[in-house]
Amino acid sequence: MARFKPIQKGLMLLPVDFSQQIVPGSFEQAMCYLVDHELDLGSLRGRYKNDEQGASAYDPAVLLKIILLAYSRGLIGSRRIAAAYRQNVLFMAISGDSQPHFTTLAAFISELGHEVAKLFAQVLVVCDRQGLIGREMFAMDGVKLPSNASKAKSGRRADYQRQADKMEQVAQRMLDRHRETDTTPSDERQAEREARKLERLQKEAKQLRDWLATHPEDRKWPKGGARQSNLTDNESAKMATGKGVIQGYTGVAVVDEKHQIILEAQAHGTGSEQELLVPVAQALKPQMADQTALSADAGYHSEGGLKALAAEAIDAYIPDNDYRKRDERYQDQAAHKAKPDPLWDKRPQPATAQRFCPGDFRLAEDGSHCTCPAGKRLYSNGSNCTFNGYAAMKFRGAERDCMPCPLRIRCLRTPDKTKARQVAFIQGKRVGHESHTDRMKAKIDSPQGRAMITRRFATVEPVFGNLRHNKRLDRFTLRGRRKVDGQWKLYCLLHNIEKLAHHGLGR
Repeated sequence: MARFKPIQKGLMLLPVDFSQQIVPGSFEQAMCYLVDHELDLGSLRGRYKNDEQGASAYDPAVLLKIILLAYSRGLIGSRRIAAAYRQNVLFMAISGDSQPHFTTLAAFISELGHEVAKLFAQVLVVCDRQGLIGREMFAMDGVKLPSNASKAKSGRRADYQRQADKMEQVAQRMLDRHRETDTTPSDERQAEREARKLERLQKEAKQLRDWLATHPEDRKWPKGGARQSNLTDNESAKMATGKGVIQGYTGVAVVDEKHQIILEAQAHGTGSEQELLVPVAQALKPQMADQTALSADAGYHSEGGLKALAAEAIDAYIPDNDYRKRDERYQDQAAHKAKPDPLWDKRPQPATAQRFCPGDFRLAEDGSHCTCPAGKRLYSNGSNCTFNGYAAMKFRGAERDCMPCPLRIRCLRTPDKTKARQVAFIQGKRVGHESHTDRMKAKIDSPQGRAMITRRFATVEPVFGNLRHNKRLDRFTLRGRRKVDGQWKLYCLLHNIEKLAHHGLGR
C-alpha cells in the first residue's frame, strides 16, 4: 500500500517575515504603496493631540490599511475585522501586527466623514497619472441599499404625534388601574411585568416628544410636500426596490469607460434618482473634457434635469421611459414581461377597479363639451392650453353632477378631497415648440444614442457587481448621510485601488 507524507493541519509555530507576505502586483501591495507614498494623511494625523501626554495611538495609515483590506475581503463588522487581524497573517503583515480594539476601528470608520473625499480625490490623481481615465464616456448609475435604521420608525410628524398621544393614554390607564388595585393583593410577577411595560411606554413617549420638539417641521420634497422622517436615522429614506421597500440610502457612482475607474461617488437619502442627476453632474464637471459624454438610465430622466445639463453645456445621453418601445432591439420584450416574476408574491390578489382615463370620455364634434361614462356633461374650461409643448382642450365636470355620482371612486384619484373630475384631450404637438425631452428622444433614437445605451451597460454594471457581489456590500452599517457617504466612498476608493493594482502600481 502506498505511503504518503503526513499533513499538518493543527497549531504550528513558524517564523514569519511580514515583508514577504505581500505579493508583488497584488491589491495589498498597491494599497500599501498608495497609503505610504501617495496619500496625504496629515488631516487624519492632526486629530491626535498626545505629543506630551496621553497614551500612544494607532497610526491612521495602519487603521486605513486594515479597513481597506477587510472591505476587499467582504468583512464589514468591526468585530469580524478584529478577529481577522488576530488570526490572518496577511492582516498582520499590512498592519505590522497591530491589534487595535474593535471599538477603535468602529470609531475610526465613523469619524472619517468628509476626509474620505480627500483620499478619494488623491487616488483619482494617481489613476489619471497612470493613464487610466479616458474622458470619452462617463456612465452614471445608483444602487439602493438598506441602512442601519428601522423601517418601522418612519412616518410624518402627525404620525408621531398620534403615537405619542396613544402611548401616554395607555400609560395613564395603567397608572389609574394601579391606583384602584393598590389596596388589594396582586401577583408580584404580573405587577413587575406591568411596571416594565409602563416604564417602556413612558420612555418611548418621551423620545417621541423630544424628537418632535427638535424637529418642528416635516422633511420636504424638492418640489414641496411633506416626506417621511425616521426616528433612527432621519437622513435615510424609504425607497422601493425590486425586492420590496427598504429604509436606506442610494449610492451613486459615475464610472469612466476606459478602465472603469469611479470618478464620483455620493450617497443620498432619497430614492428619487431624478433629484441626484444635477448635483452629481456638477461635481463631475472638473473631470470632463470637451469630448466627454455623460450617460445614465431612464430613472434620471426629467425635463428639469435635461434643462440644467443643457445650461451647463454637458453632452448627455439619458433615455426616457418609453425608449425601448421605439427600439426594434426590444420588440420581443412583451413576451418576457408576460413571464411570472420568481420573486413576486404568487398569492391571489384582490381585483382593483381601474380609473377612467381620457379615452373613456366622448368629445363632442364641435369641441364644446365632452360626456363622461356616467352620461354627464363636462364643460370647457380651456380650449387652447399647452402641456409640455402639446396643444390640449380641458373640460371640468359640474359639482352637482360629480358629487352624487356613483362612479366617483373609479373616476377620481382622491374622491374624498376632489369635488369634480377634470379631463384633457391632447390635440398634437405645438408648431415650433421643442422641449429638452424631445431633443433627447431624437438623440437616443439615433444610432449613436443606441450605442451609448449599450456602452453604459458594459461600463457601470460590472462595477456594481464587483461592489455588491465580490465585496459583499449588501447594506450600510452607519447612520447619518455624512457617515454613510464616507463608507460608500471607501468602497469606491477600494475599487479604484484594485484597478491600479491590475495595472502594476508600486511594482
